[in-house]
Amino acid sequence: MTNAIAVFDTTLRDGTQGEGISLSAEDKFKIAWRLNSLGVHYIEGGNPGSNSKDIEFFQRVKQYQFSAKITAFGSTRRKNSIAEHDTSLNRIIDSGVKAATLVGKSWDFHVTTALQTTLEENLAMIYDSIAYLKQKQIEAMFDAEHFFDGFKNNPEYALAALKKAEAAGADWIVLCDTNGGTLPGEVHEIVTKVRETIGAKIGIHTHNDCELAVANALAAIQAGARQIQGTINGYGERCGNANLCSIIPNLQLKLNYRCISDEQLQELTGVARYVSEIANVNMPVNQPYVGAAAFAHKGGIHVSAILKDPKTYEHIQPELVGNKQRVLVSELAGQSNLLFKAQEMNLELDPTSESAREVINHVKELEHQGYQFEGADASLELLLRSALGETEQIFTLESFKILMEKTPGRGVASEAIVKLNVHGQSVYMAAEGSGPVNALDNALRRALEQHYPDIRDMHLSDYKVRVINEKDATAAKVRVLIESTGFNNKWSTIGVSENVIEASWEALVDSMRYALIGKKRIVSEEPQDAERISMFNY
Repeated sequence: MTNAIAVFDTTLRDGTQGEGISLSAEDKFKIAWRLNSLGVHYIEGGNPGSNSKDIEFFQRVKQYQFSAKITAFGSTRRKNSIAEHDTSLNRIIDSGVKAATLVGKSWDFHVTTALQTTLEENLAMIYDSIAYLKQKQIEAMFDAEHFFDGFKNNPEYALAALKKAEAAGADWIVLCDTNGGTLPGEVHEIVTKVRETIGAKIGIHTHNDCELAVANALAAIQAGARQIQGTINGYGERCGNANLCSIIPNLQLKLNYRCISDEQLQELTGVARYVSEIANVNMPVNQPYVGAAAFAHKGGIHVSAILKDPKTYEHIQPELVGNKQRVLVSELAGQSNLLFKAQEMNLELDPTSESAREVINHVKELEHQGYQFEGADASLELLLRSALGETEQIFTLESFKILMEKTPGRGVASEAIVKLNVHGQSVYMAAEGSGPVNALDNALRRALEQHYPDIRDMHLSDYKVRVINEKDATAAKVRVLIESTGFNNKWSTIGVSENVIEASWEALVDSMRYALIGKKRIVSEEPQDAERISMFNY
């Protein structure tokens, strides 16, 4: 049996049924373009007649050549009707797709309860619909909805549904664990029996209601299925669909199946993060393979070991899936963590030196106060460089003031006034903003623009506030994390205080210091390396 696996992506259809996920036609096209470059074999775009977004998507993709087959979704014909007259089937045909997926009932309970028709009519609906698509030269896939539940309750009827689809010429018979309640052992046993019954190629479509979608998909492949259906990042209804970002590397790197090329596999992390950005859904940092923390190390013993050989605490090389190793610095950090970070930043930190011990102790004390450097590498780098005497004082604060005014019809207006010393010169600047932090950001930026015009090329892209000790109520200490973007780079800084404005100011200052010092280093060093991605090689 071949070890080639067909990858069927349904992010644009089943994935959009997940809570909080809504994609425009433009979003769907952008994601489809990236999925195509990833090397998936089928991209299910949606139902061509269900809504205007899907109609626009299918019209647009006709104008481009995709190596993946753009696939339409629909259901079997309506009960007691004729396939040739079915509006949904005809819209699939009119969309111009070369492949289509039809969902049909394979659980007798659903036939009599949900469809409210006879078991014989449901089998006719399956046969007629698949046969009609095949007459139109369309590759037809039959998604046997609720197949595993149906098989466990009435195996004869569930298999009869598959046989009808096969007799009609279905190219793929896809077994669906629609409610997500089947266990891996059951999946393997049932798929094995299906292979003994039908000769058509088998696919698997699993849901994650028991946190087993990936495991069930792998079990089906090992039992003989050769198409895997899922979504990027596991998006989907209820608890989600099988996560292709886990299934593909598991199949390819662990089980020696072939899904996509090795070069395409290296795009996996980038595609996962791209889709999460388009969908406006934060990726879990601990998502296997592609998450930011998938290859992150925090404990000092772990870091000491990976410095000797990454295999001590990494099950694969992160680069195989386009990810990278990260070392986190925290109160759990030891000397190895700081040494690793120093090497990453091209800093020479002598592990036997007094300065190394002082930095470690200082970081641990700051973490005790509420700082968290694992999410603020830029602030950590400034701290390390300062300890080694490698930073200069770009500017110093003399004072800042925040004014808040509420007027009828305008709401609350914020104005910030900052007074800085830049290269011995006192700079006084005021600016308004949509809030106190935005006003501070604008005032600080305008004050620095006179001396550093490039500061216009960076901006604050994310702002988060976390209460550290909730029991202190309004007097609680807060942690502010600021993400900034500019100079083809992205970096994060941190501030901590009982006063949210002071914490925000600290993070803002670090953000601009990091940008300006790094920008100066780039100019002075004139790096030739086109791969350099940050001001400090950060």
